[in-house]
Amino acid sequence: MPLIKRYPNRKLYDTKARRYVTLEEVAALIRDGHDVAVVDHATDEDLTAVTLAQILLGEEKRRGYLPQSLLAGLVRAGGQTLSTLRRALDAPLGLARQVDEEIERRLAALVQRGELTAEEGARLAAKLADVPLPTGPRLEEDRVRAFLESRGLPGRDEVQAMLARLDELSASLDEILAGSRGEGEP
Repeated sequence: MPLIKRYPNRKLYDTKARRYVTLEEVAALIRDGHDVAVVDHATDEDLTAVTLAQILLGEEKRRGYLPQSLLAGLVRAGGQTLSTLRRALDAPLGLARQVDEEIERRLAALVQRGELTAEEGARLAAKLADVPLPTGPRLEEDRVRAFLESRGLPGRDEVQAMLARLDELSASLDEILAGSRGEGEP
């Protein structure tokens, strides 16, 4: 998971890539499927949600693709609803990862005890990875998706895109506010 540190001058530093990055580059990481954590350099305060909101802000300013009713609903709902929604959207993937890790652990134990060869274990793991799960995480994910669609609510990808867009919008707002503060100074 890329760790991005935010400095007091609002620059973002990707500790994995060892270089400064822009909000657009952070958004690209997220679109590519990376889980990104953003923390304050001095305090280690988690700024991920704020950064995602800034990305969304910038996207909205450039493209204006978010419905006003959705934005108004998010404002009315407050941060608690957003964090609850985020946990709900992340839960199925977390469970799927846990299942995969448990399968790998058990196969490794069978190989270690000599009940399977390493080759058989690898082949079995590959077969299990290709089998769609009719129940469990996949079913729950489908049920959540159907529920959200039936109520006209955005899915995981849409919410992640909106969060990235909100981050961009927030960054733009920060820049505008910083610029307006600087205009009155000599």
